Amino acid sequence: MITMIAAAAENDALGKDNDLVWHLPDDFKRFKQLTTGHFIIMGRKTFESFPKLLPNRTHVIITRQKDYQPENTIVVHSLEKALEVSEDDPNPFIIGGGEIYKLGMGVADIIELTRVHGSVEADTFFPKIDPSKWELVKEEFHPKDDRHNFDFTYLTYHRK
Repeated sequence: MITMIAAAAENDALGKDNDLVWHLPDDFKRFKQLTTGHFIIMGRKTFESFPKLLPNRTHVIITRQKDYQPENTIVVHSLEKALEVSEDDPNPFIIGGGEIYKLGMGVADIIELTRVHGSVEADTFFPKIDPSKWELVKEEFHPKDDRHNFDFTYLTYHRK
């Protein structure tokens, strides 16, 4: 079971200048809850956007750079290899960025998408979800509040 997890605005914006464009503490909490104990597969730029390794997760980084080897990570050069090194995990997570999500669309079984209600300027985008291939099985709306400056909805899609 391969899961892609992301937060994207209504215009599919993921981020700008290798950073998120919103602060949603409850979404971070959900991300942590879902991914803890699992392999997390990401591109190099996504990895480099973290202040430090995410605890209790195995970091698998996809990069074209042959000599790239941050400590306590697994570095590979393709999504196929990332999935191969993650095969002992019954549910690895693809966590971005935009290019890795595009590759992941063809192999993922589940998409956990936090749809941030609003459109924002971005340079990285989540791929379109094709309703002929994906079924929305769960949604949970969260209104904006003093800790969240956007309304957002957790959406769970399963491959048809």
